[in-house]
Amino acid sequence: MKVCVVGTGYVGLVAGTCLAEMGNDVICVDNNPAKVEALQQGHVPIYEPGLEELIRSNTKEGRLSFTSNLTEAVSAALICIIAVGTPEREDGSADLSAVYAVARQIATAMDGYRVIVTKSTVPVGTADAIRAIVAETTQHEFAIVSNPEFLKQGAAVDDFLKPDRVVIGADSQRAFDIMRELYGPFLRTGNPIINMDIKSAEMTKYAANAFLATKISFINEMSTLCEKVGADISMVRTGISTDSRIGAQFLFPGLGYGGSCFPKDVKALIKTGQDNGHTMHILNAVDSKNDQQRQDFIDNVLAYFKGDVAGKTFALWGLAFKPRTDDLREAPSKTIIETLLAKGAKIKAFDPKAAVTARQIFGNTITYSENSYDALEDADALLLVTEWNEFRRPDFEKMKKLMKRAVIFDGRNQYEVERMGRRGFEYYCIGRPGVDAAEVASACEPQKESANA
Repeated sequence: MKVCVVGTGYVGLVAGTCLAEMGNDVICVDNNPAKVEALQQGHVPIYEPGLEELIRSNTKEGRLSFTSNLTEAVSAALICIIAVGTPEREDGSADLSAVYAVARQIATAMDGYRVIVTKSTVPVGTADAIRAIVAETTQHEFAIVSNPEFLKQGAAVDDFLKPDRVVIGADSQRAFDIMRELYGPFLRTGNPIINMDIKSAEMTKYAANAFLATKISFINEMSTLCEKVGADISMVRTGISTDSRIGAQFLFPGLGYGGSCFPKDVKALIKTGQDNGHTMHILNAVDSKNDQQRQDFIDNVLAYFKGDVAGKTFALWGLAFKPRTDDLREAPSKTIIETLLAKGAKIKAFDPKAAVTARQIFGNTITYSENSYDALEDADALLLVTEWNEFRRPDFEKMKKLMKRAVIFDGRNQYEVERMGRRGFEYYCIGRPGVDAAEVASACEPQKESANA
């Protein structure tokens, strides 16, 4: 099938590439000529496992191309996918100016029937506005479709190629049949294409993200209470997640959610409620708890140093908001770094993929280490912020020799509490009893444990 994808950000680039992988002819459009030229040469602006290889192979085979000429792309396509950004406004609403501008450009370029698809995350009612824009711009027949994406950063290629389901919001059987043909190769295992009205499809995307964000804030709320009463959130999590009605996904205590979707989608849904005279009580609490979770972590660090971190050096393991991505949008690391820098601390950070992105944000205000151990040299404490796999089994004896103080604040609960004391570390984590200096002295007295026991 002939497809054009407008926008080569995270969603557009993954969608266009994966559609080409299934044999479709896909033209990806971006209004940044430098970005288009880089993509034509195989340089991918984001890190997503497997994406660069697919872009190169499909470009080589001629199924995937990149251009700044939207008119030519629309003329060559039956399906026009809008995948531009919808950033958060100050009031929490989604900025739809780019979506509407693209819709108008598509309408101007149309020379016949087109299926115009919104894959950008847009609030309920956006399709109606797009329909009005297109109808006043062209006399050609068209259909509007809502096709929300459900991609997890770090696993987006697999998510697109092997979707749990595909949601199609369409009010035209012709348009639905075209979309069903487009997605048929992705659903050979029997996972469903769900056909619904357009407004329900628009709401489905927000509802899904809001529910997952709620699970994260819920387990973090429980972890805070566990700290107060002396319970262990890891045991509580096991006890509840084995209930098939609850499940284990998105139920890990930590520093809260970040990235490009959950924060802005929760706020956008709250704003939609306000605009329609309804208070989103649960989502207000979800949003508040997410902010508070990061502050609680920072407060614990400050409390350990009695409020004075001026001149202290902190090793930071992890900058991206989650593993397997280089994305720092709404990342906990940003809040932590900004707060500690403002109080006179020094930061030595390491992230396997996000250093380049971090430099664009922090410049030279922090030190970027070549590897995880370089970051530890003369550090007063280690802050574990992102749970990259390579942080799971470090050389603890080497860490102790490098650090000025053997102190770890673990925002992702990566290590076993009882072992950290025997290894000689003061260890503070989320929702579990930590190990302080007195416990370290007691634990190390009777026996010494090997570095990686």
